[in-house]
Amino acid sequence: MVIPVLVKILVSLSIILIVNKLIKNLAVSILAGTATLAIWSGHSISTIGLIAWTEFYSIDNAMLSTIIFLVIWLSSQMAKAGIMGDLVNTIKAKLSLKGAIAVLPAIIGLLPMPGGAIFSAPLVDDCDENSIIDPVLKTKINYWFRHIWEYTWPLYPGLILTSNIVDLPIWQLFLLGLPMTAAAVVTGYFFLLRKVKNQEIIRKKSEKGLFKLISPIVVVIVVYIIVLVFFPKISQISKYLPMSIGLLSAMILLQFERPISLQNWKDIIINKKPLIMVLIVVLVSIYGAFIEAKMPNGTLLMDQMRIELDNLGIPIIALIMIIPFVSGLTTGITVGFAGASIPIAISLLGSDPAFYQLLSTVSLAFSFGFMGVMMSPVHICLIVTNEHFKTSLAKSLTSLLPLIVSMLVFALIYSQIIIKAIFS
Repeated sequence: MVIPVLVKILVSLSIILIVNKLIKNLAVSILAGTATLAIWSGHSISTIGLIAWTEFYSIDNAMLSTIIFLVIWLSSQMAKAGIMGDLVNTIKAKLSLKGAIAVLPAIIGLLPMPGGAIFSAPLVDDCDENSIIDPVLKTKINYWFRHIWEYTWPLYPGLILTSNIVDLPIWQLFLLGLPMTAAAVVTGYFFLLRKVKNQEIIRKKSEKGLFKLISPIVVVIVVYIIVLVFFPKISQISKYLPMSIGLLSAMILLQFERPISLQNWKDIIINKKPLIMVLIVVLVSIYGAFIEAKMPNGTLLMDQMRIELDNLGIPIIALIMIIPFVSGLTTGITVGFAGASIPIAISLLGSDPAFYQLLSTVSLAFSFGFMGVMMSPVHICLIVTNEHFKTSLAKSLTSLLPLIVSMLVFALIYSQIIIKAIFS
């Protein structure tokens, strides 16, 4: 009996969740899920070793690990320099508690970096002065509002890659994604922020203005853009290198502006927390390598899944939804699902699709793919957020289902509105 690729993928993800629930060790859980997928896909032991080693030894993996280190170090530097506290106080002085714990991760979300949720998690925690908000709720708020910009913010690599794949200018994708971002905000408020109980908070005004406080974030974004535009060959070395340069630049400038002591730097650098995070990120990237690797028959995993689903006579619109969602679920990163599934979704339209068909399909495929990313147990941001708040990965995912389903329904309705608005 031939077991469908879709079943193999879903079982491997389930193993990650089950093993993690049983032994409370995410690294071992990811290894178990990866081994299951690799062996079940027909790879030999030698091939498994080669794929894992190639991914581990790659420049992109090294730079991704570097970003995780730099993100945590910059976050710690800002905390020790007093910026984190001032930022929280400034936002709380202007907004309610509900507004503050949503706006802070949203601000950090403007940084298109993997694992950025670990940056905003301490800020969300600081807002809860009396520690009365359920950690799972704080996990979801931080995770959800950190990602509201992915549909529309032009700096995100997933959107840039999609623009290249479908040959649409980035400004069109920016406008196309705005309703999805608005829907994410409304959904987050309805399912998450409404559960936050009002509490007495101490409103301390910072002497620094908001722009001054977020200047390290601005520096990261500006340097990132400068490197991409004026030094494109740097990004050819590694897609993560421009962001690493931006983070390092922010750290250097911040040290000049608000210097911290050598002992503080030792405390920041000699810390096992980044090492644990990097280990998990490396294992996640190796899992992703098996998703992207060719099977022994020479077929890509996602292509094989498309063929199997197509043979079942599933309607095209269902394939446009299912394939990106599963791709996002397995890769846990927007660039991963975009590269693997957007070309497949577009190819289902035929050789010369109408403009309204293209826009509708891109919106539908991207939204479903990104919701797959948000539900992925190998999504780095979800992992680091759970690690920070010490919450259950499985519980966080299952409790996100109402938000995910709402967004999927809206995405389907929105795609049909696009067709009617343009075609009529």
